[in-house]
Amino acid sequence: MQFTDHQLRAYLDESLSADLMSEVEASLREDSQLRDRLVHLVGMREAGVHALGEIWRRHRISCPDRSQLGRYLLGALDEEEAAYIKFHLEVIGCRWCAANLDDLRSQNEGQSAATQTRRRRYFQTSAGYLKKD
Repeated sequence: MQFTDHQLRAYLDESLSADLMSEVEASLREDSQLRDRLVHLVGMREAGVHALGEIWRRHRISCPDRSQLGRYLLGALDEEEAAYIKFHLEVIGCRWCAANLDDLRSQNEGQSAATQTRRRRYFQTSAGYLKKD
């Protein structure tokens, strides 16, 4: 398979899908010309030669921040923002945002259990203070 420079730069940034990353790695093991192209691209990057698109991807300018992902998880975004994040996660397949969202989900699940335990303890310790009618 022939890879574009764009795909090779995305490989360097680890922003390809897992399947495509595997394909590039397998090809790199077998194709010395592909390795040479990759070395050239790394050299250009190290020399400071960057395209606008590469800067955009490298700094993840289109990625929502964690607070936006948290609001998305809670369903607290307006339709337009939620649609963008859904597109970003499902169509673009941003692995960083998916990892952040998974982390937020696991934190939320852990907090939910802790919150339930805390509420139960509060109720148990305050039961004697409730007024009887």
